[in-house]
Amino acid sequence: MGKRKYDDDQITGILKEHQAGVTVADVCHRYGISEPTFYRWQSLQSGNAGPHAKRVRALEEENQKLKKLLAESLLSAATLSEMLAKSTKGRH
Repeated sequence: MGKRKYDDDQITGILKEHQAGVTVADVCHRYGISEPTFYRWQSLQSGNAGPHAKRVRALEEENQKLKKLLAESLLSAATLSEMLAKSTKGRH
């Protein structure tokens, strides 16, 4: 996941600017975002996800870290099992 250009508070400010009467095209041009990005932000905040967006994002980041740790430990366990199998074959 790449680095975000705008944080949740900035996104909320951009959306409020549109609600104050600025057109979507002007807001998008001013902040260098595409219209689909603007509408995606709008749908995320209108669906009551706005107040919970930071919590969800933090959980998603934690989930990614845990998945990476799990993959690394599984790889390590597989490597150790392979090495153990090779060393016991040589003894018989």
